[in-house]
Parts: sequence; structure tokens; C-alpha cells
Amino acid sequence: MDPAVRLASTVADPLVSRLLLPTEAATDDGAHPGEPELLARIVSFRGADPPLGYEDLLALAEEFVARTAAQHHLPTRDEAPVATVLSRTLWTIGELPTTDAQAVRLGPQDYARTLRSAVPGADRELSPEAAWFHDRLLVTVCLHLLHQLIRRSPRLSERLPERAHRIRQLVDLNDVDAVRSRPEPSAHDAAFEARYARSVVELYNHVTIHGIDLPNPNTPDSWSLDATYLSLSAEFGAPGGAPPAGPDDGGSGEPVLSVDRALGGHERVLLRGVAGSGKTTLVQWLAVTAARDAFPAELATLRGRIPLVLPVRRFAREGFPGPDDFLHAVRHPLADEAPDGWVARVLTEERGLLLVDGIDEAPEAGRAALRDALRRLMRIYSGNFCLVTSRHSAVEPDWLADEGFDELALAPMNRDQVAAFITAWHTAAADDEGKDHAHLTTYRDRLLATIPLYRELRGLATNPLMCGLICALNRDRSGSLPQGRKELYEAAMQMLLQRRDPERRVLYADAVRLQRSARERLLRKLAYRMLTEHRSELTTPEALDEIGRHLPAIPAAAGQGGARGIFNHLLLRTGVLREQSARAVEFVHRTVQDYLAAKEAVEQGAFDLLLAHAHESEWEEVIRMAVAHARPAECARLLGGLLAPGHTGMQRNRRRLLAAACLEHVTELDPDTHARIRRETRHMVRPTTVAAARSLGWVGPIVLEMLPDPAHVPDDEAYRLAVTVTRISDDAAIHYLAQLRNRASLKLRAELAHGWRNFDTDRYAEEIISHLDPEGLYFPVSDRYELAALRKLGGRARVQIVGRFSPDELLEGLCLDQLTHLWLAYDLGASMDWLAAFPHLTTLRVNPRLPRVHGVPHGIRILS
Repeated sequence: MDPAVRLASTVADPLVSRLLLPTEAATDDGAHPGEPELLARIVSFRGADPPLGYEDLLALAEEFVARTAAQHHLPTRDEAPVATVLSRTLWTIGELPTTDAQAVRLGPQDYARTLRSAVPGADRELSPEAAWFHDRLLVTVCLHLLHQLIRRSPRLSERLPERAHRIRQLVDLNDVDAVRSRPEPSAHDAAFEARYARSVVELYNHVTIHGIDLPNPNTPDSWSLDATYLSLSAEFGAPGGAPPAGPDDGGSGEPVLSVDRALGGHERVLLRGVAGSGKTTLVQWLAVTAARDAFPAELATLRGRIPLVLPVRRFAREGFPGPDDFLHAVRHPLADEAPDGWVARVLTEERGLLLVDGIDEAPEAGRAALRDALRRLMRIYSGNFCLVTSRHSAVEPDWLADEGFDELALAPMNRDQVAAFITAWHTAAADDEGKDHAHLTTYRDRLLATIPLYRELRGLATNPLMCGLICALNRDRSGSLPQGRKELYEAAMQMLLQRRDPERRVLYADAVRLQRSARERLLRKLAYRMLTEHRSELTTPEALDEIGRHLPAIPAAAGQGGARGIFNHLLLRTGVLREQSARAVEFVHRTVQDYLAAKEAVEQGAFDLLLAHAHESEWEEVIRMAVAHARPAECARLLGGLLAPGHTGMQRNRRRLLAAACLEHVTELDPDTHARIRRETRHMVRPTTVAAARSLGWVGPIVLEMLPDPAHVPDDEAYRLAVTVTRISDDAAIHYLAQLRNRASLKLRAELAHGWRNFDTDRYAEEIISHLDPEGLYFPVSDRYELAALRKLGGRARVQIVGRFSPDELLEGLCLDQLTHLWLAYDLGASMDWLAAFPHLTTLRVNPRLPRVHGVPHGIRILS
């Protein structure tokens, strides 16, 4: 949350001061001078004879609303409900055991969240717009309250100097923003914004479905975003990577939600996801939906905003641009036509939807500067929505937490999402071919039946990029699929670079005749240059120069024409490159670039270069693929280099864990090197924090061989081990987790239940779910396979619905007589009268971001 509802301190101070006892009265309670004070002791509405009663507090809340409602166009009908909820929220200041020092340390946003969480269910009394207004107004009130605490107690500034300075700074910025006028856009700006919105739709209303080949060689391999967008799942993490937990949540923390719904109610989000997980597609969907002003109800607070898409790869070398340079930095086609100062005016008026895509595509050494620039931008223009995307390991936990960014991680696709993607892929392919092809239906059905049966394919088909490649190769190879990561990319390169045109009978599209080897070598040169220069694109002149330098050394290409002709051939005929504008070219996906760059690095014997950058997150995938391409002696040299001395701290740990992760890609390795890796990493797999446990999962199945015996660790460590192992997509992980299934710890049992979606449904149900003590535990259900499996087990008393189901599907899938507690993460409709079918249901828990529910049968308690 961000203090987007402004209230100048000259207005706020007299109101907020009424919440606190005078300083002399507050110190006359036996507290030791200089010690932290409980806020419950110094508020004016607690104690035997409080100066302020609840009716007075309600009147004060009404004044807060009256002072701010008009500037945010809060409907008159919502003012009284907001004031009522605000008074109840402020009342909890006197009920919670929070000291003034703890409140200042939390800061206004987190302290507001603490108060808000103490009033469950209040948002059901408010419309989505009113709930948004209440939460932002609460942050503003908390900001001025903390400022009052600092002013009345100098010891807080001495003990927490950085926090105190930050609060004073926020008050100063709030004062400046509170007196700003928010005029309607001028006629000139409004006319440009209409054209800009149309251009955003034209630029981003398409999505590449990798591997579908179109019969028209001049048509790009992309489809309408409207027809193909798949809402993936995501989950929030608390600071430090620990899952948030509530007093009655069965230890499950926040559920997995659709990512677009998870964004509701948040203004600053750092979104993490693996390569190909759909981060950029989400950015495109947000941009297009904002341009059309067509956000659904759960994202109503984003309506009316102007999308500003900022792919980091466009300005990674130059640094984060200033507002006046946004459009030029990303080479927007209307950059030269924008009115002077237009972007700055949009941000000043708090109408911006900032979408910063791909922090990981900036060199690691430059990311701190990008963060500092983004911090300055968000402090100056603090009322704008901002989404930042990154690969998981590119930035540390809480990278932007000081600026109020919540962290959201894209979850792997579950079986229902994989099935939906495969169906959409084949539908798009059939529509493109213009007629009904029975073989596409056959390939689709065969693939839907095959993926659940093979562990390697299940592990790969967890994000849209890999799932799309699997679909394309399944069709291309008539159902004969590769089942490893390297093999999958080798087959994809063969399909795109060798067989693509001949099998489509595109034989004379240009005068260039190149086979796969020559095409791949030239593409590898481009990818390798991008790698060594820490870039995700080249300008067209740079690409022409690179091709021209290497043409004489590749006889098959040297006689085919000049660099321009070869470049156009690679761009139009391979499906691997794409031109972003007349001035820049990039690979269709960063993973493809990494694969080709790794192959070229091995070909050139550039092992010293790889090892010099092995601790940098953007080189991780390159090094793993290099190990897969390397010959045995080269492989030993690479892996031995990762273990060599000369690095300390985090760099040393990352290099050793990368060595362990590379073992799954090795085709041949001498036993001594293998044993050395095992020996030197064995003691690194005892994570001491939840964040470390989560990150350890990326190493892969080799970690399972190094983890301690779960029978001899305490519950806290067992929980962290479960966090690691539930993120390793390998059947052997189930065997390890089975050794934890009989523990009494609710937190551990919840993590084991939460990991269900990452494994074969039936086997996990049989070996893990069926053995978990159900006492106090919500069992999560994310797809119809898990719903059916839980029913086979006889149902459970507490169930958490984290997938999209209709009420009829739940009535059929849940055991009616078993259910006593139901947790809904999704909106299943306005009326909950269907819950009457569950005779023993006593408690309904709904996610706080859901709309208000109606028609809940009498006798069912509602929590949020």
C-alpha cells in the first residue's frame, strides 16, 4: 500500500494529535524514561476514563474522510461506511501489544497492514473502490501518527535514525503532493493519449506461441493476446521470503491466486518468475487492458491509468531514463509526437501504470543503479502503480521492500493450466491453417495423455515457453518427444533452422540457401556477442557488422551474398530472431539466446570467460547449457573451476551450488570431480532461513542426495527442508518428503500439503496427503485432479480452494458430510447459498481481496 490519499501535515497534525494523550499524561504511568512505550498506554481512547470515546473516534474518522474524499471522487454513499471501518481500525491501536519503537520500525505501510489485519472481514462492508480508499487513507493516518511519535520522543530518532528520517521525508513529500492540483488533461494531452492508447494495443496485443509455423512466410509467429492469454498463478511472500500466516489459517499462509487477481489492492509489486514463465505476457496484458480501460472489478483501482511499458533491455546500458525520456528510451513509435512534459504530467497526476520488465536483463553491476533511480522516481511520483519483473535469483529478497514493494512469485503451471495451454495452442494452430485438421486433434489428445505419464515432461511443461516448445515438437515429430532440457532445445533448433521451410514448402522466399549448421553458427555469433556485452539486443548496424565479420570464415554462407541479405534471411526464415524496430534485433526469448551463446562459448573454448562470470545470475543458464554441450575434459574443467578458491561469501556459495546444479546436465564426468562437488557442497544444503530454503530448490534433484537425514532434525529445520524439497520436481523428492509426513508441526504439515501441486497427483496423495494429521490443517486443492484425489481419500474437514472451480464442481468433488471449514481464494459468484449443501460447515474463510459475499447460510462464520 502507498499513501496515495494525501493529507497535508497542517491539516493532519491537529487531528492525529487527538489520538494520543498529552506527553505529560502519557509519561505518568510508571514507564521508565527512554524505554519503548506501548501505544495502548498513550492513546487517548483507552483506560478507565479516556478523554476520547468511541463516538468521538468515529467523528474523528468522519473528519479524516471528509477532508480527503472529494479529491479522490469517493462517492458520497461510501463516505459513512469508510469512516465506520476506519474508526474500528484505529481502535485496534489500543488493543495490540505494539510499542512506539516497533511501529516506527514497521513504517506507515506495514503498520497500517498490521492494524488492518486486526479487523478481519471489514472490507466486505465496502465496495472495491471504497476499500481501496480506506486502505490508502489508513496509511496516511499512520504516517502522520508515526511522525507525531517521533516528534514527542527524541529517543526514537536516536534509536532508529534511518526510519525516522524516512518518515520525515515521506511527510515532506506528502505535504508537497497534498497541495498539488489534479486537473483534467488538456485537450492537447487528451488527444495524444487517445492515439497513444491505440498504439499500445497495436504494439502489445499479440503473444508469441513458440513453434507454430504459419503458412504465410511474411506473417509473424504471433496471435491475438485476447484469444490466447492464460492467467497463471502466483503467490505472495512476506519479507525475507517467509510465507505470511494468520491465527486461523492452518499454517497455509496466503493461497496461490491467479496473478491478475493477486495484483488487486497493491500498488507496488516485484514479480519474480523463471525464464519463460509469462512475466512479459502479463506486462503486455496489463498494458493492453489499461489502454482499453477494461480492467475487471478486482483491478478497479487501475482503471483510468496510462500504461508506460519499460523493457529494461532497451536501456540497460544507458541507465534508467527520466520521465521525459521514457518513450524515446523504449523506441516507442510516437516518441517524437508526445507533448513536451507529457509523461511527467501523467506521473504527477498519479495516473501512471509503470511496467518495468526484466531487471535481470541488466548487467548485475548495473542493477543497484537501476534500483536507486527507480527509488527516486517512486518517491517523487509516489501515487503511481508500479510492477517490476525479474528472474528469481537476479535480485535478493526484499530488493525493493524499503519502497513498499510487495513480492509476488509466479507459480509453476498446474495440470489444469497445462491442459488449457495445450488446448489453446492447438486451437490457434488449427485456426491459422484455416481448416479442420484431424491430426492436430490427435496430437493434442496424445500430448494431454502423455505429459502426466513422464516425469521429465512434467518437469519441463511448467511454464508457457517450454509448454509451447513441447506442443510444437510433438506435432513436428508426430508424437515422438525429447524428454530432457538439452534435447528439447536441440530438437527445437533442428525444427526451426533445418526443417521449418522445406516442410512448409517455402523454398524460394529469398535468394539465400543456408543449411542448419551455417544458420546456427551465425546465430551463435550474435548470441555470444550479446552475452559478452551483457545485452539482450543489438542494433541493426551492430548485427550487420557481426555477421559481416564472420561471413568469410563460414564458406557455406560467404558466397550467398552480403551481410544485409544474410541478416534478412536469418530474421525472416529461422523464427529465432525478431526485429523490435528498424533499429534493433533480439532473440525471440532470452532462453534461446542463452542456449546458443553457451554452445558458441564451448566451441571457442571460452571457459575462463564463463568462470569469471559464474557468480552472476544472468550467466547461470548459459553455464548449465555449456556443461551440457561440453566434452568430458571440458566439463571437468568448468566444474572444477566453479569450486576453485578465490571467491568468498555469497559468490563462493553461488558458484558451488551452480556446480551441483550442473550435474543433472552432465553426459560424462570423471568420478573424482563428481565426488569433489558432492563433498564440497554437502554442508551447504542446511538452509537457516526460509528464503535460503526456497532458493536452494533451483539446484535440482542433486540436492536430494546431499540433504541430511530428515529423521534427525528438529521441526524448524524439517520445515525448511520441506520448503526446499517441495520445489524439486522429481519423483525422488516424494520419497524424502514421506519421511516428514508424520510430524506434528502444523507449519510443516501445511508446507507438505502446499507442495502437492508440484508432483504427480495420485502418488503424492497416496504417499503424503493421506498420512498428514488433519488436525487444524487446510488441504489445498488447485485442480480437478487433486479434487478427485482428495475425494478418493474420503475428503477432509478443512479444505482450501486455490484453483478455479464452479460451485457445481465443488458440490460434486467435495465430501458433503466431511467439510467443516472452507477457504476460498477465488470468487465463485455473489451468492453463497450453495454452501447449505454442507451440513457440518461452520466456517467460511475468504481472501481479503475478494468481492463481498452474499447469501451465506445462517450459522456459518465468515473470516478474511
